Parts: sequence; C-alpha cells; structure tokens
Amino acid sequence: MRRLIGLCAALLLLVGGLASPARAAQTLTWTADDGITAYKSAPATASAGETTIVFENSAATGNTTGMPHTLTFDTSTEGYNHDVTLNILANPFDANNGRHQATVTLTPGRYRYFCSIPGHSTMVGELVVTDGPGDPDTAPPTVTASASGTQDAEGNYVGTATVTVTATDTGGSGVDKVEYALDSGSFQAYTAPVAVSAAGSHVVRYRATDKAGNASAEGSLSFTVVEPAPDEDTTPPVVNHTIAGDQDDDGNYVGTATATLTATDDDSGVDRVEYSLDGAAFTAYTAPVVVSAVGMHMLHYRATDKAGNTSAEKMAHFTVVPAEEPDTTPPAVAAEVDGEQNDNGAYVGRATVTVTATDTESGVARIQYALDSGAWLTYTGPVVVTGLGAHTVRARATDAAGNTSADRTVTFTVVGSGSDACEVPDPRPTVVIAGDDTGVPNSDTGDGCTINDLIDEYAAYPTHAAFVRHVETVTAALVAGGTLTKRQQGTIVRAAARSDIGS
Repeated sequence: MRRLIGLCAALLLLVGGLASPARAAQTLTWTADDGITAYKSAPATASAGETTIVFENSAATGNTTGMPHTLTFDTSTEGYNHDVTLNILANPFDANNGRHQATVTLTPGRYRYFCSIPGHSTMVGELVVTDGPGDPDTAPPTVTASASGTQDAEGNYVGTATVTVTATDTGGSGVDKVEYALDSGSFQAYTAPVAVSAAGSHVVRYRATDKAGNASAEGSLSFTVVEPAPDEDTTPPVVNHTIAGDQDDDGNYVGTATATLTATDDDSGVDRVEYSLDGAAFTAYTAPVVVSAVGMHMLHYRATDKAGNTSAEKMAHFTVVPAEEPDTTPPAVAAEVDGEQNDNGAYVGRATVTVTATDTESGVARIQYALDSGAWLTYTGPVVVTGLGAHTVRARATDAAGNTSADRTVTFTVVGSGSDACEVPDPRPTVVIAGDDTGVPNSDTGDGCTINDLIDEYAAYPTHAAFVRHVETVTAALVAGGTLTKRQQGTIVRAAARSDIGS
C-alpha cells in the first residue's frame, strides 16, 4: 500500500511539473440589510483575475422590510479602475430571493462601489486588488503591525497607543482573516485599529490566513503606554463635512458641488485639516472645495491637532451632473381662421380662430388671446366670432421659464348670409338660454336674425367655456352696434355661464 501511495504521489508531481492545474476563480460577497447607511458586509481586498461577485440582500442577511439596494461599480471617478461594469439590483422579493451573482475580471488597482438608489448615498466603499499568480496559492500572507499616537521623549505612548494591523496576500487567493492577541489574551478577529490605553508595557501578537488556508508566522509588537500629564492633549480633533449646491430629484448636484470641512479640538486646538479628492494626494484644506467636473466623486479628509493627534480618516461621496442652459427662447405661436367664405374672402355667419403654441425647452405654460380691443383672455379652445364686421384676434404664449412670445395677429371679416341668414328667425320675445329667461328683449340684429339666433344655443360647442366665449363675442359686437347695453350683455353672459351647454 505504501508503495502504491508513493507511486501515486510521484505521478502527481510529474503531472504537476508538466502543467499547473488551473486556479479556481475567487468569490467576493457583499451583503445588505434594512439599513441605508452601509453595506452589512463587504470585502476590502482581492486578487486580480476572474472573480465571482455575489450580492445578497435577503431575509437571510437581515432584510426584513423588502428594502432594495444595488451593488454598482463606479466607472467614471478619477483614481479608480473603470474596467468592470456591474450594477446589480436586489431585494428579498425578486426572482432570485435577493441573491445574485456575476462573473467579472478584476485588474490590479482600486475599485469604488456604491448603492445607486437615491437616499442610500453613504453605502459606498473601496476594493483593493493586487496581482495574483496563475499557480495555486502556497504562499502565506504578509502581515505587519504598527503603533501610532503621541509619544514622549523616551518613545512611550502618552495616554493611548493605537495598533494597526495590515495584511496582504501575494499568492493570489486573498486575505481571509486577520487576528490579534493583546498581552496574554487569546487571539481574536481584527476588524479595526485597536486602542490600548492601560498604562504599562504591552505586547500585541498578530497573524493572518489567506483563502487558500496558508497561515503567516506569528508577529509581535511591543510598546509602552504611560499616563498623560494632567494638561496633556491625547484626543484627536473631531472633523465633519457638508456638501452644498443645487440638487436634482435624484440628489445629484447640478453644475457644481461645494464641500466644506469643519474641525474642532477642545484641548490643544486644530493644527491642520487635509483632504484628498478622487484619489489624489492629501492637501491642506484652506477654503471650501468647489467641484464642477461632471461625474461621481470621493472625498477623503482628516484633521490633526497641535499636540499631533490625527483623527480617523473619513469619506464623503457625491455626483455632479451638467447644469442645464437657461431657457431664453419664447414659444412659437400660430393662429388660423376657419369657416365658410364668400367670393371676397369674408367669413359667412361666423369665423373660428384656432391658436397653437410650441416650446421645445421649458414647455408652454399658457396661451392668451384678445378679440379686437378687448382684454387678454386665457385660450382654452377655438374662438368662435359671429359679430358682423372686421375683426382682429391677437394671440401670444408664455413658457414655463417666463418667456413671452411676440403677438401673433390675424384679421378677418364676418358678413351675414343675406336673405339666407335666418330663414326661420327665433321669434321669442326675450333672450332665453337653455330655458333661462334673461328678460332682455330678443331684438332683430339687422340681418333678419334675432339675438337668440346669434347665440345659437343648439349648435355644437367643444366645451362649455367655448360656448360662453361665443356668447361674450356675439354680445360684445351687439353692444358696439348699439343693440344691447353693457348691463344687458352681462345678464345674457351670466345666463350662458349658468347653463350646461357644451358640457
């Protein structure tokens, strides 16, 4: 049996020397829950090469409300890789029950990812990708540790020492876990810098394991923490940001976004504030940062006090979209006259004026017209003019930006149809509209037609408002000709308004 095992092992070594087995593609997993401020979990590092991306936003990951999220890779912000297009929308009630996956190829560098749903703007992070060999990963991760904080002349840390553990994996599979142990304590997962404030000598042990199961050698870091003097500053500043500017409905900043950083320190005072925009080097913050470049942006910032304490680095991200050019062009207006015409071009009995307006920018807000010397009225439908004689209709339009067109004018003449105007005149003694007796005498208008004939209550009207405007036009001409008084006109128009003709 031992000879058989040895023979098989030798055969495997021979085959391995001839052709290396293909390395399995890595899998990176993001999860989300009911929160809208951060992903529940997300990878920080990966190796270059083919990668399976898993995004799960389900009941299993803590989403109990059906809140949707996306996992979107940034393809425009400077300083990041833009070679992966990924935009996964997931919620617990979709066809995949909130679990989706895609296969992509990652290259060395940094990727920025975020949730694109409005209001979820703080769900953002970075993925660092390192080179990965094509052979199986047999190399353990490299892990280091460093302490930071205010030190005295002997190198002791005053008040607090903050230990940061960093692990990288060049073997290709990526770091799986990092652990640390303080003094004689047991190893535990390292997820963030460890602050040690107990006075005395300390030892932090640390180690890392990659996804292929390779474990690093255990490292150690020794340091001493001493009590600060009563008036010694060991507390870093507090630093925050605000982003200002005009925003659209999706929360994007239109034209420009202005980032303002503020820092406070109650002990020694703020010494400096620094920022990095879109992966650039940190630079001193002296005034609000105005960003007008179109696209998504990431702002990193920090503050240091006069005692040398530096705050944790913070981030903000935002998107700038192009500003629209203001609308300074008025609408285009057209007016057309329609009706039966005689040989001289005059309109027999009535003329109908139709006004149209178009605006390709902010859109038409209102259309108005004026008949002869009358006031401007809101145009809601074709205007029917039956008063005999020459007429002028002016029309204009205003767009949503407040631009008003020049007046568009049409002129025309309305004539009676002679003996055929009203072969059977309406003989009622008073003007009656839909059974409403106005008490105004139903006078002959001079061409064989009575006022009731001109009102023409039994004709077809597109709307009730069109009928009322028709009555206003007819009676206005009769007032001008002396057939009616203004008071009588008002009585007739009110009766028309009370009716349901055209409704």
